[in-house]
Order: sequence, then C-alpha cells, then structure tokens
Amino acid sequence: MRCYVVREEDGAFSRGVEDYEPFARESADLHVRVEYSGVNYKDALVASPSSRVRRVPVLVGGVDAAGVVITSSDPGIAEGTPVCVHGGDLGVGRDGGFAPQVYAPPRLVSVLPASISTRDAMVIGTAGFTAMASVLALEEHGLEPGAEVLVTGATGGVGSLAVAFLHARDYQPVASTGSPQESAWLYERGATRVIGRDDIADRPDRVLASERWAGAIDCVGGETLHHILRSLRYGAGVAASGLVASPDLNTNVYPFITRAVALLGIDAVETSARTRAEVWRQLGEVATRVDFAGLIDSTITLEGLDEALEMIRSGKTRGRIVVDPSED
Repeated sequence: MRCYVVREEDGAFSRGVEDYEPFARESADLHVRVEYSGVNYKDALVASPSSRVRRVPVLVGGVDAAGVVITSSDPGIAEGTPVCVHGGDLGVGRDGGFAPQVYAPPRLVSVLPASISTRDAMVIGTAGFTAMASVLALEEHGLEPGAEVLVTGATGGVGSLAVAFLHARDYQPVASTGSPQESAWLYERGATRVIGRDDIADRPDRVLASERWAGAIDCVGGETLHHILRSLRYGAGVAASGLVASPDLNTNVYPFITRAVALLGIDAVETSARTRAEVWRQLGEVATRVDFAGLIDSTITLEGLDEALEMIRSGKTRGRIVVDPSED
C-alpha cells in the first residue's frame, strides 16, 4: 500500500511516498483503517536527517491517526469502533499514521466520543490533546472561568486549539503570535486580545515583571517561557509543552519563591490511560462549541507531506494540517 516512509540506512536518507506494508509489532496490536492523520511538529523532527527523535532506521511517519478498528484484541474496543491512535512510539519507533492502515497496542488507542468524527479527531490530534491537557492542568491548579490566559505560538496547532478550547470553556484567551497578519483569524477562534511575541512581559531590567496572567499555555519554550514565569500573577501556573524556540530555560527562582508560581509540564506521549480517557471525555464535551473546520490550515494527500512538514518546521502554518491517506 502507499505510505509515507522515512528511511536512513547506510548513511543515505530519504523520505516520501512508496509501496510499503505496515506490520504489527506485538500480538495484541489493534489493526485500524486510517481515515485521517495530522501533521505535527514532531513529525517534522522525525522526518529529518540524523533525527534524534526517530528511533528506527525505517518507518511510516505520523504520530497520530484516526479511523475505524478492523481487528481488535481488546474486549473494550470492538471492531468497527471509531478511534484515535496517538502517543507512545507511534510514528517514532513504529509505523505511524501516514498510511491507509496502522497497528497499535490498546494503550495507544482511544475510543472517540460520539460528538467527535474521525476527521475532527485529527483536527484535534496530538496538538489538541496537548492543548486540552494543558487547560485541565491549569484548572486543577486553580484557574477559574473568566480569567485571562496567555497562549503563545497561537497560530500553531497546540496554540490555536488552546485558544478555541479556552474560549469554549469561558476563559479569556490572549493570543501571542509572531504573525500579526493572522489577528483576525485568532479573534475568530475566540481570542479576546492578540499581542506580539515581545509583549508578554514588561520591566526587562528587573527579575520580575508586572503580574499580568492568571494562567498561561506555552507552546514555544526558551526565552518566551522565561518571560511568562516572571509575569504570572501570584499563585498562577503555566502549562508548558513546547520547545520550538529552544529546549533550554534560563531563568531564576524568584517567580517560584516570591509569587508561588508553578511550571506544569504537559506530556501527550506516555500519559496514563486514566488521563487519556479524561482528556478525550472533556474534548467530547467541548466539541459542540468549537468550529473545527475553521481550525484547518489545509487537507492534503500523502504526496503533500514534504511541503507540509517544511511549513510546520518553519512555523508557517495556521491551525492544523489534516492528511487523507486513502488510496482512492
């Protein structure tokens, strides 16, 4: 079947569409017919030469997929069930979602709520799962509806979905972006304000900035995360999941000691089954209040993946790129 395959063997690197047969790595793997996949920043890292993320020399890319179960070893997931597959080593150490079919262990397979189609599930994808997990982490930390919440990297996958979910749950998302020309689009997604990358914090000559944000969702990392920490309100938290700018965090302890702020790490890869189920349940509840079609940057075939991966690597996307891997 036609799949998007990444190869790095004997010093030679290639990526592209070719005939390839995905296979089960474990006897308990579920077999899923893929109806849609999505493009994530992690996919761009996997599909790069000498990748530090990719774990095997040859694999089908795609860290998430949505479709219908063909065969199942799990009594809780019947054949014909619409599901989302993501996390673990999918698309990193085993064949992923850029193919008409995928095999995955039950722990990576989530039954979709009735309110979410397989297409909408890939508008959500790993990015949306991360965004909702971030919102829930902030709520668990004490964030209350009506609060102003900063979202960085707001035109990207995680950021744009975070803006939409926060709006749907009655918060006031403030979208930070380096693409001011997309302000109107961000307001349509639910942003109450749009600010530039350099407008997150003031008083650069001081260790602490003015207290501005009741919470924050950071998809960027690096210097941006440093400025968020120094400008959070007393007792507030930032849910951090991004490292597009840098994986390094050069900061100090003042925000943690004098303002009791919290840095909340968000993981969508090895998260527990309990957390997966709760995040998807919450996504099902918010789905009727979100315009998923408006969050789609484009819908592409497997042949469009080379360009899409470069776009997402360079931060030129607006929302989510959805992949239709069908062979029709």
